[in-house]
Amino acid sequence: MHHHEQPPRNACNGGAREGGLVWRGCTAECDAEDGTAGTLTDGNANPGDKLEGSDAAPDDPVHLKRRVGLFSGVALIVGTMIGSGIFVSPSGLLVRTGSVGISFIIWMACGLLSLLGALAYAELGTMNTSSGAEYAYFMDAFGGPPAFLFSWVSTLVLKPSQMAIICLSFAKYAVEPFVAECEPPDSLVKLVAVICIVMILAVNCYSVNLATNVQNIFTAAKLAAIAIIVCGGAYKLILGNTRHLQEPNFASSTATLGNIATAFYTGLWAYDGWNNLNYVTEEIKNPSKNLPLSIIIGIPLVTLCYALVNVSYLAVMSVSEMTDSDAVAVTFGNRLLGPMAWLMPLAVTISTFGSANGTLFVAGRLCFAASREGHLLDILSYVHVRRFTPAPGLIFHSLIAVAMVLSGTIDSLIDFFSFTAWIFYGGAMLALIVMRYTKPHAPRPYKVPIIIPILVLVVSTYLVVAPIVDKPQWEYLYAAAFILAGLVVYVPFVKWGFSLPFMDKITVLLQMVLEVVPTSTTFEY
Repeated sequence: MHHHEQPPRNACNGGAREGGLVWRGCTAECDAEDGTAGTLTDGNANPGDKLEGSDAAPDDPVHLKRRVGLFSGVALIVGTMIGSGIFVSPSGLLVRTGSVGISFIIWMACGLLSLLGALAYAELGTMNTSSGAEYAYFMDAFGGPPAFLFSWVSTLVLKPSQMAIICLSFAKYAVEPFVAECEPPDSLVKLVAVICIVMILAVNCYSVNLATNVQNIFTAAKLAAIAIIVCGGAYKLILGNTRHLQEPNFASSTATLGNIATAFYTGLWAYDGWNNLNYVTEEIKNPSKNLPLSIIIGIPLVTLCYALVNVSYLAVMSVSEMTDSDAVAVTFGNRLLGPMAWLMPLAVTISTFGSANGTLFVAGRLCFAASREGHLLDILSYVHVRRFTPAPGLIFHSLIAVAMVLSGTIDSLIDFFSFTAWIFYGGAMLALIVMRYTKPHAPRPYKVPIIIPILVLVVSTYLVVAPIVDKPQWEYLYAAAFILAGLVVYVPFVKWGFSLPFMDKITVLLQMVLEVVPTSTTFEY
């Protein structure tokens, strides 16, 4: 079989390095016996080229087996999407739209947008089955710099801000039962959020098994919390308590074009996580069938849960009560559960703690992968000697998250997060459209109608541009400046391979303090 020429290979495990970047022509079967690699190229030149390797090569030291079936795929999507959002966002959405009817339409539209976005991701994920989601797609469609910018922004902004938002929500709910009807002081909430980050960091640094067990137990708890809310709401509706649902208030709406975009941010924050399955495509059994199926089952399921929860909230509380409450689910519990009201804040704290744990778990892996490819400091790809956890990456993330907790509020962080995230979601849609033309014959086991990525691209452009036009905030400027600052780092440190003379000493010191070593797959320089 004819193989394409590659740039010369350095000592690396299954990928050629060019200017500090791993050259991603390689797929899972990179270490073929003849040392050549399958490449993702236009099928005209080589129609027999198979994109999807059956599995990793048997002698590969890092061996990912395909273990995620359909049920696990759906569970992963549902478990990561339902985080703190549904317990916090409903009030933010109502404040920004001023109308029950419009807020319902936005909840459903967010679900639809997530579903369309995820289906487009399913094509990208089955076309390029290496894990890493956007990083891998940007590399294929646009080359090194955009892919580097994604890993730069994800590790330094997106994942830590996600963690900070979830831990602040955790703190709000944890403190709520101890301060009767008044607002808990800000300093106390921030202190509890920082303690939460430190606890999760300890769990994740201690052992991988402990982190995954925490995740499983807490996912069950969050589904129980949603069941309590839905059953309570159903009970109230049966009693005939529908007056808040009969006033959609379209006329009284305060929504403007920019307002609707930021309301979308609040709603989409609750749905975030719809692309998480794409980070583990290497481990999905039969991905061309199970990836789209998990998405088609998982996301409508979450949308249905969210619709029922919103109806339940309004069956128990008035619109003004919901907009005044920072912790909607707790107010709901106080109203309905009587002496058992403490169950609600407990269930939500467990749910948010579980989400934060999952976020750090994924973030540590992303940081680990990016630095292993020469995109971040070497030390971040090192692993603890005895526990085999990527401790430096986890600690690095937690420090940034703590800084964000101390400096921001939930709403400003959600806007900042969504603004940055949707720039990259839009970029992934553009990558799909570009590759339809640049790689028309690359194998696509699952193909999405071209109108879907175009639609999502238009919406994501609107979500990024509208809030800036409507109400310019410094945060948006900071976010854009930060993304572009990545290029300043990329050129000298990644492209030219420049390294600071004292970095080695710092790396050795940190290695001794943290007891970490490079992994067997770290590139030799």
